[in-house]
Parts: sequence; structure tokens; C-alpha cells
Amino acid sequence: MANFFLIAGYLVIGLLLQRSRQFPQNTGQVLNAYVIYVALPAVILQKIPLLELSSELLLPAITPWLLLLLTVPFVLWLSRRYNWSRATTGAMLIVVPLGNTSFVGFPMIEAFFGSAGIPYALLYDQLGSFLILSIYASIIAAIYSRHADGQVAKPSAKALVMRIVRFPPFIALLIALALRSVSYPELLDTFIDSLAVTLVPVIMVAVGFQLKLRLPQEDRKPLYLALLIKLVLTPLVAVGVLYSFGIDQLVVKVTIMEAAMPAMISAGALAIMAGLAPTLSAAIVGYGVISCFVTLPLWYWLLQWLSAA
Repeated sequence: MANFFLIAGYLVIGLLLQRSRQFPQNTGQVLNAYVIYVALPAVILQKIPLLELSSELLLPAITPWLLLLLTVPFVLWLSRRYNWSRATTGAMLIVVPLGNTSFVGFPMIEAFFGSAGIPYALLYDQLGSFLILSIYASIIAAIYSRHADGQVAKPSAKALVMRIVRFPPFIALLIALALRSVSYPELLDTFIDSLAVTLVPVIMVAVGFQLKLRLPQEDRKPLYLALLIKLVLTPLVAVGVLYSFGIDQLVVKVTIMEAAMPAMISAGALAIMAGLAPTLSAAIVGYGVISCFVTLPLWYWLLQWLSAA
């Protein structure tokens, strides 16, 4: 549980730096660039080679992709209904489907279920969240991002493919998959670990730096809807889909709890880096982390009640 206090501490540091005149206004964007080009690729190189597939682990591997298929059309429908801007729609498509299934997910799963739940959480995170971030989110960022002059980017198919394959986390994913059977030299392994460990502190400071407690009017409804979808509707759908597999099984409980995690920090950083509603993206991540201290224990209690019923 100490990780939650660390997250809160990083967020507070970002808020304090935001109010300091010692840091320029683009500090958040600079920190996000570091995450996308350095820290996130390091995490991918660190985690992907650890994948071990088995039939028992199929459920947590498939669930995040199923939830993605259900969430995307719903977000697009909301975008049409409320006439959201292109930037808001792109931000919601990136941030809402992706959960913080590692830094928040791992310690919470261990706190609720013990170390026995970690392998299932690890698979949900690696085959689900991080692959979705590396593949799906990079495509959405490429489609919805804007040029430096503020014009909507409308790349050709070739330009879109090139933007995706040049995206640092995607390159790291290809390298990591290619090197799954290769052990890194000890020095390189230590180097990658030292970069990967900077991911969460840097991102949360960046989120805190860009977090506005008073959001513009046009961002409030998307924020409320994003929190509702991520913290309530998504795990509710997971319960409905997985209930028939036996709610008393550990793998089912862990999978549902992972589906209930708040928005992924890295997804927020990607949306911000792409210029997609930075204030809204930061708010969804920041307020989601704060809110999950209430919602996750409630979901755990519900799962315990269902399994005992």
C-alpha cells in the first residue's frame, strides 16, 4: 500500500512545482517527452521478455482486449452525442480504455489477494494494457494528433504507418519481442532497470504539474464520464462477462479488479504528448488515482460478497 502514498507524493510535488516560478510552463510537456522516448520504452524492454504463455492464463490476457472493443464504440457514441472536439475525442479514446494495471494494480492486487494474485495481474498488464498502449494507443495518437501549427494532422496511410513504426514504445515492443529468448547482459539489464524505475515518478510529477483543480467547463462532462466508465462501468461489464467462469476463482477476481483500475498514467502522458486535451487527460489520470482509493475497496467487497453468496 506504500505505493499509493508514493503516487500521492509525486502528484503533490507536481502541483507544488506548478505554482513555482522556477519552472517554465512547458515543464509538463518536457517530462512527458522523456517518458515517451526513454522511460516507457525501458519498461517495455524490461517486462515483455518475461512473458510466459499457458492456457490457464488465457482469461486475464483476453479480457482487456474485449473491454477495449466494448469501450471504443461507446466513447465514439458519446463523442457524437455531446459534440466533443477532435482533441477531446482522441484523448478519451486513449485514456479511458487503458487502466493503471501495474503501479497501482500490482500493489493493490497483492494487498487484496496476496502474492498468489500477482501472476494473473502481471499477464493482464503485459499482454493487455502495455500491448494495447503500444499498438492501439499509438495508432489513435497518430490519427488524432495535430501539427505544430495547430492544424489537424491527416496523414496518408504510408505516413500513418511510418509514424507508428517510428513511435519509440512501438520500436521497443518489437525489439523486446525479438529478444524474448535472449538474456540481456547484466550491465544492460541494470541500465534498463534504472531507466524504467523513473517512469512513475516522472509521469506523476508531470501529471501534477498539469493538473487543474478547476477544469474548463467543456472538460468537466468528459471528465465525469471518463471516471464513470473507468471506475464503475468497465469493472461492471467485466463482472457480467466473467461471472459464468466462477466468481470465486482467484484468476477471475484478479481480472475484474484489474479492470477496475483508474486510467493508465502512461496513456495520459501519450495523449498529452500528442496535444490531445492535455488538461482533461491529466485530470482523468489524477482524479482517477485519487478516486480509486474509494472505488477499489468497494469492488473488492462486492467480489467477496458475490463469491460467498
